[in-house]
Amino acid sequence: MNGLAIATVVAASGTARTGPSTDYSRLTPLPQGTQATIIGRHGDWLRLDYGAWIRASETQISSATVPPHSIIRSAISRQRPGWTEVLFPLEVPVPVTVNQTADSLTLTLHNTTPQTDTIYIQPDAAIASFTWQPLLPDQAQYRLQLRGQPWGYQLHYEGTTLVLSLRHPPAVAPDQPLRGTTILLDPGHGSENDLGARGPNGYPEKDVTLIISQLLRTALEAKGATVVMTREGDEDLYPGDRVDIINQIEPTLALSIHYNALPDAGDALNTAGIGTFWYHPQAQGLSIFLHDYLVSVLNRPAYGIYWNNLALTRPTVAPSVLLELGFMINPQEFEWITDPEAQLQLAQTLADGIEAWMRQAITN
Repeated sequence: MNGLAIATVVAASGTARTGPSTDYSRLTPLPQGTQATIIGRHGDWLRLDYGAWIRASETQISSATVPPHSIIRSAISRQRPGWTEVLFPLEVPVPVTVNQTADSLTLTLHNTTPQTDTIYIQPDAAIASFTWQPLLPDQAQYRLQLRGQPWGYQLHYEGTTLVLSLRHPPAVAPDQPLRGTTILLDPGHGSENDLGARGPNGYPEKDVTLIISQLLRTALEAKGATVVMTREGDEDLYPGDRVDIINQIEPTLALSIHYNALPDAGDALNTAGIGTFWYHPQAQGLSIFLHDYLVSVLNRPAYGIYWNNLALTRPTVAPSVLLELGFMINPQEFEWITDPEAQLQLAQTLADGIEAWMRQAITN
């Protein structure tokens, strides 16, 4: 191949990492169409010019005489129902990085020289303010101060225009905060090939997660929510399949229901409790609130609140939380996990907690 080797992302979302294997941390996914110069290789992995690594199988490799680089002259916002979209017209689809906090989102365009004439971002339900700065040698950075509880975002290219879509908080009434919402429930695991954790008698996690999800669905529907389940029975679903459902449905909230297994050399008799997991800052408050609510109301042990890079916490389209509602292998906790009355109480308490968090989130 003559000239520079150029990688174009052909996957729907290219998995960028800090190093050349899945052992390395994930970076902001690269939207389909992203182009970057290849500056190194390690097996099936390509190192891109802005520093990230990506699998060659997620790209198409071509040659060019000059590296992909863009000038950006403007940014503008537009509205669609429930979303604010910020458009960044570019000459080339360049790599991007998103850094999110509880109240802001910073977008960095790599291989980009600002030559900005016009920015028009109208403050609205999602954006309180918008600022930008050039970063030498070749980056443009945009900071969006968010209004209230962030609810999610999406990132894609329309040709060479990068579109950052910011989700508005749901328009619901404080006295009925779940009416009109869509809650996605993902009962963990789900087939004979994916049993999940096992109880002392071999009872599989997949069965109890489905029971709790069905009970929770009933409780949430009674509060006015529409509930979507990733599975209704024994089904083979990979984590990616479940994530695809979340991205397709675009629910108000996404909850993945699980029960815990012990790590290697764990103490089955003395390890118990409810744990919650989040990844994006938009889900942190929900994770903390539900953990503390369940522990307090049900008087259950606390296993803790964790930031964790899990497939079911990674969706950006909505606050997405994974719940570990107890340890299957703990004999005493297993009795509580499988008791029908306790299951009903857990589902109702969890529905009450979701309602309470929603009321708090939309009124702050």
